[in-house]
Amino acid sequence: MNANEILAKTIEKIDGAYAPTTIRAYKANFERFIQFCEGLQAIALPADTNNIARYIVHLTKNGLKSASIRIAIAAISSIHKLNELNDPTQHPNVKIELRRMHRTIGRASKQAFGITASNLEKMIGATKSDSRGLRDKALLLLAYDSLCRRSELVSLQLNDIEYNNSGLPFRIKLRRSKADQEAIGKVIRLSSKAQEAVQAWIEITRIEDGYLFRGIKNNGDISQGINPGQINRIYKRLAEKAGLPKIIIKNISGHSFRVGGAQDLLASGASLPMLMNRGRWTKPETVMRYIEYS
Repeated sequence: MNANEILAKTIEKIDGAYAPTTIRAYKANFERFIQFCEGLQAIALPADTNNIARYIVHLTKNGLKSASIRIAIAAISSIHKLNELNDPTQHPNVKIELRRMHRTIGRASKQAFGITASNLEKMIGATKSDSRGLRDKALLLLAYDSLCRRSELVSLQLNDIEYNNSGLPFRIKLRRSKADQEAIGKVIRLSSKAQEAVQAWIEITRIEDGYLFRGIKNNGDISQGINPGQINRIYKRLAEKAGLPKIIIKNISGHSFRVGGAQDLLASGASLPMLMNRGRWTKPETVMRYIEYS
């Protein structure tokens, strides 16, 4: 079998065992490596360490960020190991080229702008009282309270909500996250504002099951769900309507409430262990990147 055929069988073998985003990253990155090797008339699997080093040079010259290059090399490593082959990315040739790449373009990755409580209120003020506005308000408040990633927000379902004696959705069960691939779950309590906003969204749409957050078509029809990319666009749209500076809008992403929520927690006196628990982080250095500019 050639490299493309082996890759296809590998992706089929790991389907369901890894997160869909991880599988897509493995597939896309290794396909690009195969194309590079074909241009050299070289074998991609198992790969020659010198060709991997050349690939790092190629990616660097083509303007990729260091984080993207590290992901590309990690995919090459994983596909080899999944096929019980020696990991060529651990060879000194590859490690030297990675060090050269980091010295050339640096390790820093772009940080999303943190939307803290003050800008959250401005964005909420830009929402309307129609179904789209109620959806957006619930999304903003729940994202800020929960420090959820965009993939976690779009995966929330109606049966993940727990109601209190007053009939309000007072907490959610996050069944799976990036740091919880075994789906042990995490219960997250919502503020009173978020409870009321989520309830208003559910009542106006009369949804009874399926995904909590939905897309809304121009004619007002409600879709069955929403994709992660739409989260970014919703945040940017509301930030623009709220009159936030253009430089802020440019740097808003699906992680902005995760960053801003962490920054506000730090300002309120939360300790590092408390931050890690709230944000479901497993590494202290990851948290420090989030609160670096607080």
